[in-house]
Amino acid sequence: MSYTIPPQTRIGHVHLKVSDLDKALSFYRDILGFEVMQWYGKQAVFISAGGYHHHIGLNIWYSKNAAPAPVNSCGLFHTAILYPSRKDLAIALKRLIDAKYPLTGASDHGVSEAIYLDDPDRNGVELYWDRPRDQWPVNEKGEIMMKTDPLDIPGLLAEIEK
Repeated sequence: MSYTIPPQTRIGHVHLKVSDLDKALSFYRDILGFEVMQWYGKQAVFISAGGYHHHIGLNIWYSKNAAPAPVNSCGLFHTAILYPSRKDLAIALKRLIDAKYPLTGASDHGVSEAIYLDDPDRNGVELYWDRPRDQWPVNEKGEIMMKTDPLDIPGLLAEIEK
């Protein structure tokens, strides 16, 4: 018998090993804007958007002062953070630009627009918003046809003025 996970299932949070909590918080809290919900001693902190108990856990339990994981190894490729609107993504991009934080990519996937970067420990991070479902590109069979085209960054930033 085949099992399919319920469609209401969501990924609740990600917990990242980091080398330095202060550096991680300067990125996730100070630049991206997550709120600190709870410290777990001096070795972990839980952060969230909108008061949820935690969307991201950051800890140094096994990784204090450690070097980043090698790029060509198994592990997390990126954490994807879904913004509620295109304007919210534009604001996040503007904050990154103002902080002179380096991006690793920016793409239009048809179903979404995304900005890629690495956190201070080189954990990949995707910031994105989904287009309304009725605007997703589909083929003649109705199958979603994602793509990777360059992101219209000036067009995205213009959302801030609207």
